Amino acid sequence: MRRLFSVLFATVAIVASSFLAQPAFAAKTLPAPQISFTRFVLSGGTPGAGVSNAGGTLSLTSGATDGTWLSPSQDAQFDFDELVASWNATTPSNTWITIEMAATGSGRTTKWYTMGIWTSDPVPARRTSVSGQGDADGFVATDTFIRAKKAAPLRTYQLRIGLHRSGSSATPSVRFIGAMTSAAVDKYDIPSTPYGLGSVRDDLGVPTYSQEIHNGEFTELDGGGEAWCSPTSTAMILDYWHVGPTDAELAIFPGPTKPDGTPYTDPQVDFAARAVFDWNYNGAGNWPFNAAYAGSRGLEGFVTRLRSLNEAERFIAMGIPLVASINGRLPGFFFGKTNGHLLTIVGFTTSGDVISNDPAVPSDGEVHKIYGRADFEDVWLGGSGGIVYVIHPIGGGLPANIPGLPNNW
Repeated sequence: MRRLFSVLFATVAIVASSFLAQPAFAAKTLPAPQISFTRFVLSGGTPGAGVSNAGGTLSLTSGATDGTWLSPSQDAQFDFDELVASWNATTPSNTWITIEMAATGSGRTTKWYTMGIWTSDPVPARRTSVSGQGDADGFVATDTFIRAKKAAPLRTYQLRIGLHRSGSSATPSVRFIGAMTSAAVDKYDIPSTPYGLGSVRDDLGVPTYSQEIHNGEFTELDGGGEAWCSPTSTAMILDYWHVGPTDAELAIFPGPTKPDGTPYTDPQVDFAARAVFDWNYNGAGNWPFNAAYAGSRGLEGFVTRLRSLNEAERFIAMGIPLVASINGRLPGFFFGKTNGHLLTIVGFTTSGDVISNDPAVPSDGEVHKIYGRADFEDVWLGGSGGIVYVIHPIGGGLPANIPGLPNNW
């Protein structure tokens, strides 16, 4: 369950009609959270020496070992406090990419912060977050840029992508770059009104995998399955889309049997844990690394924030399950409370409660759970500010964004 929160959303007040003697779905009294998501057009921007952006894909030119691409300056549409970048790339052996961000506001531009160093190659030093970047403007908490409390407002930003190879003629190729920006929120209207209240709800039939059955496996990866909530959730979504690791891949890692000779159960979870592992954070819960792993399997994956379960329901209605980040006490949760946990949203009941495949249970048969709508929004919106991984086929449709609000997917 390891995902400790240090973001501004970690402690919020909740305006929750379900906790008072009021109707279940009260009228909204608070403004919508400020969130925006931008997809950058890779055929635009500024490719530096050594980089081609032909056809909307970034790659190294012949003979180049390093190169950069610079995005246009992007207006977040409000003063933002946090930013999470996302990327999808193909990184053959001995290739990797770096993702950096600089922001502008109040008459100054920040330094470049490293948001991640990514490769699918299991070389530890080349898939990592970067610590120790904090200054007067802000800092990077694993995967999230956070504006310093006393820093002046920030409004626009740029991303810079570095492409690298060593001892290889193969090139990394980047096909998707995006970023979510958000302003800090201290209150939410909970519970939200269900989308299409009274209509038939969906349960998408996502495979069920327990992280707990992997306790003791590959303990060099943050102690094993007890900490693998994020890759277990991601593995469920990949198998829903039928793009999980092949038998041939699983024969290489984790291999056919454990050291004691017994076969692995759900070995795609072990595979995912290694594929997303952040060797600086020493954990498998790096949000964009999980999305990037999905991208490496031929899907589009990105991290954003949603404003309520009403928005999440729009994805379920289109057959797209989500991975959600929670923090706090959740009635019905196997451990009672969590300091940071990832689980899936795979459907909704007719009354608007959440159907979740929650990996924090002792067996696969116990993964499928129902959580109360207000309870879930409390630990999801109040815990992570509504963080989700959106993982879906390339070119597949997404729900329409909410009219009158900045696009947040």
